[in-house]
Amino acid sequence: MKASRKNNQEHGRNWLSAIMLSAAWPTLVQLQAEQHEVFEEEADMQKVRVAGFGLSLDGFSAGIEQSLDDPLGKRGTEIFQWFFHTKTFGAMHGQGGGSVDVDDVFARRSMENFGAFILGRNMFGPIRGPWQDNSWKGWWGPNPPYHAPTFVLTHYEREPLVMEGGTTFHFVTGGIEEALKLAKQAAGDKDVKIGGGVSTVRQYLQAGLIDSLHFALAPVALGQGEALLAGIDLRALGFSVTEHEPTKHATHVVLTRK
Repeated sequence: MKASRKNNQEHGRNWLSAIMLSAAWPTLVQLQAEQHEVFEEEADMQKVRVAGFGLSLDGFSAGIEQSLDDPLGKRGTEIFQWFFHTKTFGAMHGQGGGSVDVDDVFARRSMENFGAFILGRNMFGPIRGPWQDNSWKGWWGPNPPYHAPTFVLTHYEREPLVMEGGTTFHFVTGGIEEALKLAKQAAGDKDVKIGGGVSTVRQYLQAGLIDSLHFALAPVALGQGEALLAGIDLRALGFSVTEHEPTKHATHVVLTRK
């Protein structure tokens, strides 16, 4: 009798579990479907990204004293050695060859799926103050590497500058949020890249407007320059490391904001 009663109790528990599971099944299916939709929406969402941004061991992303001879500041090129040897860099400058390796994968990703770019005034050129004329057209010659609408932050108005290859420079005097609004509209369903320089990236980070960061941490100490992350708490901003991979020339680190 005891064994029979125990079997009945066990049988009843199994049926109860089955009933509860069957009752919950539509909810579980619905939840999974909703999660799938969320994941698809997130995958399709336009992102604001920093990518291919060089960073020295002591936290600098540009050297001191930017000039025509030193666009990245003194010794600034040392933090981009990971980039210069890649096939992607060569192709951007109309050259063949270049390595196809992990650095090249990150270099290619740093220019993929962007429909618009945002640059600071110093990233566009070394000229300070009001535009004296329209002779300065950027560091890159007649065919810049952007091939998309590119919005330049400035305090001084200037007419749009149409270049070869699909790049048009738009000069924005209304601040970082206006530039981002215009860039998102221009980018369509593609991402927006905050291309630099250091001050511009810092402003967008502090405003909580960046979704992902890719730093190429170079094995070099600049000693002085423009500090990228001084006083910025990436964790408090919601960033965590989602990818990291070392090479001879840099350690690539990707951080994504939740």
